[in-house]
Amino acid sequence: MAQNGVKGTGTREDPWQLKTPSGQSDVEAYRDEAADPPALIVVAAKTEVRYLLRSLDDLHAMLVARGDWMPLGSTDEQKTPAEGTVEAWARSPENPVSGWYGLKKGLRGRFANYVPPVMEALGLAEVEHNPKGNRIRAL
Repeated sequence: MAQNGVKGTGTREDPWQLKTPSGQSDVEAYRDEAADPPALIVVAAKTEVRYLLRSLDDLHAMLVARGDWMPLGSTDEQKTPAEGTVEAWARSPENPVSGWYGLKKGLRGRFANYVPPVMEALGLAEVEHNPKGNRIRAL
């Protein structure tokens, strides 16, 4: 169930209506549990990106274990993310899936831009909303 006044139920027919952490872009997101593998689908403008649906649970578990704020560090797939950021974790061989949570080659980056707003909508995390340098922590 979405929280914080977020519109939508998170289905293809009624996606969550969200903003990126900086507030600069509107995105829609929904769960596709029938996809193989199950996916979190985010549509920004006309671009669709897909992440493993389990990323929501995995990121939450990691943030709970961390117990503190973590920088987002969102960046494109072709760029190396800063160490110690959510973006670096989402690509790391040390995460629960041993690598990328992104499912579409060429569009696997920007995890830290699109997944945290969903986490916040679900009441799993608190996300900062500054123009730059945002962080996330588990609730």
